Amino acid sequence: MTESEFKKAKKYLIKADPILAKTIIFVDLEYRKPHIRFFEELASSIISQQLSVKAAATIEKRFRQLFGKKTFPKPAEVLKMPDIKIRGCGLSNSKVSYVKDLATRVEDGRLHFRGINKRSDQEVIEMLVSVKGIGRWTAEMFLMFSLIRPDVFSHGDLGLRNAMKKMYNVRGELTEKKAQKIAEKWKPYRTIASRYLWASLK
Repeated sequence: MTESEFKKAKKYLIKADPILAKTIIFVDLEYRKPHIRFFEELASSIISQQLSVKAAATIEKRFRQLFGKKTFPKPAEVLKMPDIKIRGCGLSNSKVSYVKDLATRVEDGRLHFRGINKRSDQEVIEMLVSVKGIGRWTAEMFLMFSLIRPDVFSHGDLGLRNAMKKMYNVRGELTEKKAQKIAEKWKPYRTIASRYLWASLK
């Protein structure tokens, strides 16, 4: 998604959804450029799972420092590092195995990012969930914030569901069917709409 497309998406959503429009008008949401450091993005996602933002940042900083360089380590460097040293950064045994599985798959070519921008959203999700520790939610966040795909909706995100319940006065459980019905009017810009919903919680 280009910056001009991002502006177009905002105008579209304001017309399509009067309720969401109130948030769009008052929230200054910035355009995000696609990332190209895919291994780093995915490894960081694994490291930060089930942690607060502050705790995740601290552990990732230690992880980077472990390799004695400012840039994020390459897959081969991660594989050479003893597990016990990585655990010393604050990663659980399972997360160490997940990060190393990711690094192994990138190194041996089972997971490659060549031509990833030509793959459909579902193809990218299927590719990523083959890695230990990466589920559908992580894959959807990768689509939204690394590849900047414009029309991704992640019902599995608790923050997004909470924002939708509050903004649309949903009583009881927000089922996936109800959520999808609300989000239908946002197509083809459900990613942008989701970002505004997250922003409404701040």
